[in-house]
Amino acid sequence: MTLDSKAAAAALDDIESMAQKVRQSQFYQIFALTMILWGALVLAGNLATFIAPSYAPAIWILVNLLGVAGTFGIVAANRGAGDRKGQAWRQLTAFGFYFTFGFLCIGVLGNVTPRQSGAFWPIYFMLAYMIAGLWLGRALVFIGAVITALTLIGYFFVLGGWFLIWMAAVNGGGLIVAGLWMRRA
Repeated sequence: MTLDSKAAAAALDDIESMAQKVRQSQFYQIFALTMILWGALVLAGNLATFIAPSYAPAIWILVNLLGVAGTFGIVAANRGAGDRKGQAWRQLTAFGFYFTFGFLCIGVLGNVTPRQSGAFWPIYFMLAYMIAGLWLGRALVFIGAVITALTLIGYFFVLGGWFLIWMAAVNGGGLIVAGLWMRRA
């Protein structure tokens, strides 16, 4: 049995399409674990800040250090044999750029309140999700848009210290739920 050139081309297209779906599924699985990790950390960070607001800077430094280390751990544990060398330093540099830019916006360009900071960071990170989603899948655009909208609702309508509880549920809980949803997708 022989294949003509059209059938062969169609078979190769089917194989490439399936390979792309597998790559996206693997990416979603790793990304989902990362979202669950960050969601749990952010939820804990917001609750800890609610309980002990005077320790907020130390709490969030610890949350971010654990998040970055955990992200690298998840990626390293799921690294395929075909991954490019040098990826870790690029990821670490990207985190560095991202956090530095955020700190410049908050610390240099504006004197923000803790509430403004509590809204800025989730919205800032969700912007990255939405931009990445343009290339990596609409789910990230949806997740980013929903968490951003809920953050803004909380910022404008949730009173006092309850904003931290709102953000624990919306940002932390939202990332956990989204990660669980992506794992099953």
